Amino acid sequence: MPNVSVYIPGPRMPEAEKLDRFTATCTELCTGVLKASLDNVHIIFIPVLPQGRGHSAWIEVQYRLETFRPPEVMKDFIAKVDRLVKDEFGFTARIRCFGYGREAVHALN
Repeated sequence: MPNVSVYIPGPRMPEAEKLDRFTATCTELCTGVLKASLDNVHIIFIPVLPQGRGHSAWIEVQYRLETFRPPEVMKDFIAKVDRLVKDEFGFTARIRCFGYGREAVHALN
């Protein structure tokens, strides 16, 4: 972990070059700020229907709770991801991070 899921309305999905830059910088934030192993960083982009309610784009980050990821670190991470979204995509996304204890994570591959 972390797993970063980026939900963007299909018609507003940025071009591949911007997605690549976002992925590279977000990976640096995950390995730098969150101190995640590169092998544990997963970033995906999911096109969504623009109808509905609330923010048109959002980001969900699932991560393992660690002592080196206190609230101050997560606040810094969220602020940097927010800035990255605005710089690369030109819009504001709702960002939510969900931490899980080791005993609550069951995984394969």
